[in-house]
Amino acid sequence: MTARDTGKGEAARDELNKGGAEILFHQLDVTSAESIGRLGGFIESEFGKLDILVNNAAIRIDQGTSGENLSIDTLREMMEANVYGPLALCQRLIPLIKKSRAGRIVNLSSGMASLSRMRGGSPAYRITKTALNALTGILADELQGSGIQVNSVHPGHVKTDMGGPNAIRTVKEGADTTVWLALFPEGGPNGGFFHDRKPFPW
Repeated sequence: MTARDTGKGEAARDELNKGGAEILFHQLDVTSAESIGRLGGFIESEFGKLDILVNNAAIRIDQGTSGENLSIDTLREMMEANVYGPLALCQRLIPLIKKSRAGRIVNLSSGMASLSRMRGGSPAYRITKTALNALTGILADELQGSGIQVNSVHPGHVKTDMGGPNAIRTVKEGADTTVWLALFPEGGPNGGFFHDRKPFPW
């Protein structure tokens, strides 16, 4: 498990381990090449391979903005965390995932990324998650034959720090489709966009 904030990450690890899990924590800032490199080295030395990568890191700092007044600096900052970071992480870790017998990459997207349902508001978040979906399709196609399946998930409005306390889904409910895709047997979906274990419109 990774997190930008070491204190929060270690606290989450300890809480999960109390429930019987066996979680290792490693600090990660997806906007830092050095941090990504350290994580890759740690996984390589500790395990030699990686079975599953879930790209869950994201920021949303564009609430209340529109396309015509969105700060380009805000868009750049969100692209760094929501698109460039996951891509750099995939580039560093795919060689380790290729060593797995059942490699999986699951990208946490959003219903706000659906082009067929595109609306206004939160333009930077929509743009970055749409780009993440594009990355999903690109990698899924390029990694065919490697045994790695790459998919995107729309988890719904989840009670997290980003989703807020008024969100309608629990964390467990929001994580269900991600876990389902991460553990899908050989021959499962590849290059798809899913919500509640069903294909979601692009």
